[in-house]
Amino acid sequence: MKILSYNVNGIRAALKKGFTDWLKATDADLICIQETKAFEEQVDTLALKNIGYKLYWFSAQKKGYSGVAIFSKSEPSKVSYGSGIDHIDLEGRVIRLDFDKLSIMSLYLPSGTNSDRLEYKFKFMDDFYTYINKLKTEIPNLVICGDYNICHQAIDIHDPIRNKNISGFLPEERAWLDNFLKSGFIDSFRYLNPEPHKYSWWSYRANARNNNKGWRIDYALVSKTLKNNIVRSFILPEAKHSDHCPVGLELSF
Repeated sequence: MKILSYNVNGIRAALKKGFTDWLKATDADLICIQETKAFEEQVDTLALKNIGYKLYWFSAQKKGYSGVAIFSKSEPSKVSYGSGIDHIDLEGRVIRLDFDKLSIMSLYLPSGTNSDRLEYKFKFMDDFYTYINKLKTEIPNLVICGDYNICHQAIDIHDPIRNKNISGFLPEERAWLDNFLKSGFIDSFRYLNPEPHKYSWWSYRANARNNNKGWRIDYALVSKTLKNNIVRSFILPEAKHSDHCPVGLELSF
């Protein structure tokens, strides 16, 4: 099973940049999308359906903001729109598809762009952690894909010294992700790829992408129960529909 995750920074903009042809070429079974920035009815989805995907959307109440989706070639046994936590669901940040052997979630964790949003980010992180701890007692095989807006370790950011006081690399954020992983998850990319200078997001400023001055903030976290099913994990920096690039993994059952 080939799973991708991609913060597209606006699905309509990505579609205009060849997203559909790119997705078809990947032959992915499923792709988790973050930052759709659109309701489904605002998007011309026919081309996506024509290449074999069933589309599941969960949008923010605010137009042009946030939003997650999952496009899947297989029909799930259940779709969960949101987390059941009001403040998370108002911003359209969680959707989950359940299949026979696993459940796959698309997550868009907030960024801490200012003091108010940083405070909210920590509230989100605390509530999401509690939500997942309960969920994994019901669904042990979870894959949580998405934009976590956190670099876990120094190897995951191009300049750890200068960014140590910037949201996304704060000690408290990194500790949260560390604890989240220790609670029963595997960073599927790092599990198979120990080398440095591998990133999933680059600022639009200062030619950052061409100079590979990036951050790895997009993850496919996998329940430890699925550890032996991970056969490949990867980042696809050549895909350029967004300031992010896709991350992915392959599971064998």
